[in-house]
Amino acid sequence: MSEAEEKKIAMEMERKLRNEEKAKEKEMKKQKALEKAKLGDVFKSSKPKTIAEKKIDKEEEEEFVDPDTPHGERKKLSSQMPKQYNPCAVEKSWYEWWETSEFFKADATSSKPQFVIVLPPPNVTGALHIGHALTCAVQDTLIRWKRMSGFNALWVPGFDHAGIATQVVVEKHLSRETGMTRHDFGREEFLNHVWQWTESKSGTIKSQLRRMGSSLDWSRECFTMDEQRSKAVTEAFVRLYEEGLIYRDLRLVHWDCFLSTAISKREVEHIEIKERTPIKVPGYEEPVVFGLITSFAYPLERGGGEVVVATTRVETMLGDTAIAVHPDDARYKHLHGEFAVHPFNGRKLPIICDEILVDPNVGTGCVKITPAHDTNDFDVGRRHNLEFINVFTDDGRINANGGPDFTGMPRFAAREAIVEALRKKGLHRGEENNKMTIGVCSRSSDVAEPMLKPQWYVNCSVMAKEALDLAANGKIEFIPKQYSAEWRRWLESIFDWCISRQLWWGHRIPAWYATLEEDQLKEVGAYNDHWVVARNEEEARKEAAQKFAGKKLLELSQDPDVLDTWFSSGLFPLSVLGWPDETEDLKAFYPTSVLETGHDILFFWVARMVMLGMKVGGGDVPFRKVLLHPMIRDAHGRKMSKSLGNGIDPLEVINGVTLAGLHARLEEGNLDPKELVVAKDGQVKDFPNGIPQCGADALRFALVSYTAQSDKINMDVLRVVGYRQWCNKLWNAVRFAMMKLGEGYTPPVQTLSPETMPFSCQWILSVLNKAISKTVDSLNAFELSDAANTVYAWWQYQFCDVFIEAIKPYFSSDNRSRIHAQDALWVCLETGLRLLHPFMPFITEELWQRLPSPQDCERKESIMICDYPSPEEKWTNEKVETKMDVVLATVKTLRALRAAESLETRKNERLHAFALCENALTLETVQSHELEIRTLANLSSFEVMLKGEDKAAQSGSAVVETVNENLKVYFS
Repeated sequence: MSEAEEKKIAMEMERKLRNEEKAKEKEMKKQKALEKAKLGDVFKSSKPKTIAEKKIDKEEEEEFVDPDTPHGERKKLSSQMPKQYNPCAVEKSWYEWWETSEFFKADATSSKPQFVIVLPPPNVTGALHIGHALTCAVQDTLIRWKRMSGFNALWVPGFDHAGIATQVVVEKHLSRETGMTRHDFGREEFLNHVWQWTESKSGTIKSQLRRMGSSLDWSRECFTMDEQRSKAVTEAFVRLYEEGLIYRDLRLVHWDCFLSTAISKREVEHIEIKERTPIKVPGYEEPVVFGLITSFAYPLERGGGEVVVATTRVETMLGDTAIAVHPDDARYKHLHGEFAVHPFNGRKLPIICDEILVDPNVGTGCVKITPAHDTNDFDVGRRHNLEFINVFTDDGRINANGGPDFTGMPRFAAREAIVEALRKKGLHRGEENNKMTIGVCSRSSDVAEPMLKPQWYVNCSVMAKEALDLAANGKIEFIPKQYSAEWRRWLESIFDWCISRQLWWGHRIPAWYATLEEDQLKEVGAYNDHWVVARNEEEARKEAAQKFAGKKLLELSQDPDVLDTWFSSGLFPLSVLGWPDETEDLKAFYPTSVLETGHDILFFWVARMVMLGMKVGGGDVPFRKVLLHPMIRDAHGRKMSKSLGNGIDPLEVINGVTLAGLHARLEEGNLDPKELVVAKDGQVKDFPNGIPQCGADALRFALVSYTAQSDKINMDVLRVVGYRQWCNKLWNAVRFAMMKLGEGYTPPVQTLSPETMPFSCQWILSVLNKAISKTVDSLNAFELSDAANTVYAWWQYQFCDVFIEAIKPYFSSDNRSRIHAQDALWVCLETGLRLLHPFMPFITEELWQRLPSPQDCERKESIMICDYPSPEEKWTNEKVETKMDVVLATVKTLRALRAAESLETRKNERLHAFALCENALTLETVQSHELEIRTLANLSSFEVMLKGEDKAAQSGSAVVETVNENLKVYFS
């Protein structure tokens, strides 16, 4: 080094020392002022503060309080870092500035590599729950990491109209507020109310997403019912219809009588019942009994005999059109060809032989056939050309086909009335407990009823085969890989998709029915070949004129039904980018990169996106990878639900909430009084003291770290509290480090060269390098929990627990080591915060903004647009890490020995310790790092000797503890 360079360094050190002295002097004045203030508090009652003292207090307090920041501007920070971490204060104002600065906005014309995720559109039924928070935490971690890694990162926000769910919740709300049904309002006015509801709730959801730090590109926000998405739905329907993949047919469907609509098989949850069991069914004041099988007799038409049948659904006997006996059953097969007489409507029921009875030795040997209300009977009815008689209205009442004595009765009330009538007629033959399964609608809790209804269907067989081939050929990757088998299971057993829903809220089916003058039946839908499908009514009229040329068209009426919500959701990766139009976004960002969602909708949503995307999106997959996260349960492993009171609103964890506040949220919902009591009791047990304020960062980090748990997460709020406390430790560590840097410190412009630095500095840079590599590798493998734990471990166990303590001696001297320690400290803070940022965006932005910047070097506006850390080859030093392992093992052993020897009473006392080394190499290693061991173990001195040199150890007067095979330690 030249004399000029040495002089320059000396001057620089002198300047830094002067600045540090000034900073120390200022800090001492401040501490004295605070001590005076505290002393004044002690004698407050006897000695009122003077005006001057009050002014000092106010000035001191203001130094630690952030000034008000106008909305959308860069956050104004207090002149001094507050002594305690306050999540709400730290997380204030940053998001508005990020959004205003358009840091979230992707550029369709960028030459950067693309990384695209679409947010699984949350339902506009209400507020987001903790499961949505998990989705946001995972996706925002990925998108922030990719954005910092040089990608043109796009995260598209959207909202789902959620047909059934939204209509149900709005109907309940209006009923409670006005006492009126949707039919009282009429379709148009009711839909106006739904639009008002969705606008309100989408606003709530957007506030939640922003509060969680979700860096979504809001300029591309969409809604499945907006104009562009509606256009996409119509276009897809028309194209699929024209290809023969959408058709209309009369089939048995699962029907929800409470909602008066068809539902999909996947929306039916099956409940096992072993015996007589009362179950609450919506629309009935008293529970309905299930788990019974009722036997009754049909008298034979010829007289003098009867046929006994048994059923778990007595009410369906009103729609019976035949009785089946097994052809191998000697007891009954001779009745084949005869007729039984229905006791309530006089209908003649043919007795037929059919192999519907699997085992003729079980049960009565006879089975009632109700083709319009039973899946098995439907097939029998078609085989024998039986009459299909639907006896239920859409809302589950007995219609005129069922018999005058029961017309208008709700189906389960009719069940009781029919049993009583059978008894009066002497036809009742008894009841028994019966193990059975009932299907319950997941949306309304109504018992699903098989009903014969004309519906629109999508033929899925060919598309499913294509989707299976994609996975088999590796064009779609599932993470975790175990879900590949689930994918195959769903798609290999796929059935055609019923896409009609008898609702008002949703996309009207773009099909029009043509009523012709020549038609004998004028009822809409009477003739299946009278439907025309078009993009709008004008096109439909042209189509009808061409299709029915030469015939007089009386009326053209659009199908009142709407499409299954999953149809529009299945188009989401295409429609959010502007399809069917050839937009710049579609060209730049489709197909998307990763589809991240819960594993519970692998079939409902993921499979349908792949099938529809392949079919209408030009043959390309909508995404390359499918990342499936676990489902969240409560701390006890139970599914979260409003009725149990164990559901968690993410904002309640972020902002904190009292028990009374939790109760108030339940009271604002749609729970009935009995459910409300149960839910409140659940909250009292789980959250007796409410939920403390944790902040978005702690919640996000906890959720991401949970993702290592298989397919379920048992969510314990105490874990979030633990990460909030860790944020406080992080805050204090940075605050301490900032004090050590001092106000006059200028960070290095060039990358550090560790070989000239003290041992602890070399070590921290080497392990930081290793943490960076492991974090990036884990993120690339979508192992977010491992990535989070790696970052946490570096900050907690290496930076805070070791490095900050190990470098303290350097700050009591004015040599070159002090400057090295400051530089290493700054690099660790700046790099470590960038490493942590995707997981904890708020606290990292706040702390990063407080760091000093290198001179003559343009600094990025925000940490979120900085480069994500990448390994520095020259930082890696395995030898240093190995030596530090010995140091830390020695420190750990000394601490354990202190505790074992009951020296804890002297825990604040700096003790004298010794080390016995087996060989010269170990002696040299331990001696050369005596300072680190003495500092970290809080020793007054640390003497290192070769084995045999110490008399105390040889005489056995000291308790000696082994560090490793070459090293032992003890206290004097």
